Amino acid sequence: MHAAPLLPTRNRILSIDALRGLVMVFMLVDHVRETFLLHLQVSDPMDVTTTSPALFASRLVAHLCAPVFVFLTGLSAYLYAARQGQGGAAAFLAKRGLFLVLLELTVINFAWTASFPPQVVYLQVIWAIGLSMLALACLVRLPRAALVALGIAIVAGHNLLDGLHFAPGHPLHALWAVLHDRGWLEITEDLRVRTSYPVLPWIGIICLGYAAGPWFGAGFPAAARQRRLLGWAAGLLGGFLMLRALNVYGDRPWLAGPGVQETVMSFFNVTKYPPSLLFTALTLGIGLLLLVLLERRHGVLGEKLSVLGSAPMFFYIVHLYVLQLLARGCAAAGVPARLDSVGAMWVASGVLVVLLYPLARGFAAFKARRRDLAWLKYL
Repeated sequence: MHAAPLLPTRNRILSIDALRGLVMVFMLVDHVRETFLLHLQVSDPMDVTTTSPALFASRLVAHLCAPVFVFLTGLSAYLYAARQGQGGAAAFLAKRGLFLVLLELTVINFAWTASFPPQVVYLQVIWAIGLSMLALACLVRLPRAALVALGIAIVAGHNLLDGLHFAPGHPLHALWAVLHDRGWLEITEDLRVRTSYPVLPWIGIICLGYAAGPWFGAGFPAAARQRRLLGWAAGLLGGFLMLRALNVYGDRPWLAGPGVQETVMSFFNVTKYPPSLLFTALTLGIGLLLLVLLERRHGVLGEKLSVLGSAPMFFYIVHLYVLQLLARGCAAAGVPARLDSVGAMWVASGVLVVLLYPLARGFAAFKARRRDLAWLKYL
């Protein structure tokens, strides 16, 4: 079957938007879990001894979201640079990175905590993407080979730093908590900050996404692009299986359980905070396979997903506030804000996607129609 056209609409690539939309759906499922399934909550990373296989699998699927999204952010930055030049791309990355950091500290943190002034600020995925974009703004002028080398060195080598810690009060404690060692920062007596997404590995991932950009440039053969994506996917997944089986590097060791089920769950229980080498290899390997699949056979579902993926920040913010309003509405009505099963969680998530889809489609159409409004680029 011939590859589907890459450019169904002006300046947008359907397969990229569709993959972004797919991981946004997985993200929504995970956030429904965090809002309505807390009574079945698991630790992070997942506690294999206490969580059910269905809940474990749902969380494992959600692991795709952040690494795929950051990789695609780097890829999209290259495509922007191809049109605007490296200088224009660096300026845009810097401004949008700062915008995302500000958004995390204000609008998004309020969506999670519903408290103002906040007593706790969580620095999560949007913060990590913002800082990664700021870092990439400083690196876009490097030769492509240097970006690839840097990205691989960070992704593959940062686990060597796992044993490095700085106690609160040490001059490097705050910096290292932001870069690699997830922890708490005491800002004032009334304000604490949680560095939920240490940013160093994400910088490596966004560099690799940017370096993959030329494969999606005008004139690059679809067959060659797909071969390279499949080759990298095979390398990542093969490397994951080999290193995980050896149990010597790239994540905390897995343990044989009392049965096959527990052993398999332990094998795939990879560390997200910060993303380990094996976490990144597994999730990006699957992500690249999905990218090829969505390019070859996107169909109606791919087109629908691409709508969500063309307005990701809008969808992200709206779904957080919808979940917050639903939870508070249940509390006001005296109804427990809980779902009783993982299946109900997926059904509820599907209903929410259907209800939010027209909003995302309307905003995406507005953004495409009003290209004269520069601020829309930031959403």
